Amino acid sequence: METTRQEKIARLLMKEMGEIFLVYAREHQGILISVSEVRITPDLSQARVFLSIFPGDKAQDMLKQIQVDTKKIRFMLGSRVRHQLRIIPELIFQIDGTLDYLENIDQLLKQ
Repeated sequence: METTRQEKIARLLMKEMGEIFLVYAREHQGILISVSEVRITPDLSQARVFLSIFPGDKAQDMLKQIQVDTKKIRFMLGSRVRHQLRIIPELIFQIDGTLDYLENIDQLLKQ
């Protein structure tokens, strides 16, 4: 159960991270990255960012590259939200598995 403040900050981070990943994906041709969800801890120190990466076969490689560039991404986020947040949360990136889960259910229903 998230507080109202957590929800507001999560929405702000989701919007800004989406814009950051638009620019980031341009550097890596042929890959589409979208932020599907952001969950923030109650103390606002960590943000878990769930990413949908298309095409799916390059998702793990792209996630590793994003994890290498986490400091750069956090700096870009900090420069965008410096007037709204005092402390920029630590970013933890994960692949969003809901699309794969939905595909699996759809395949099972077709059988």
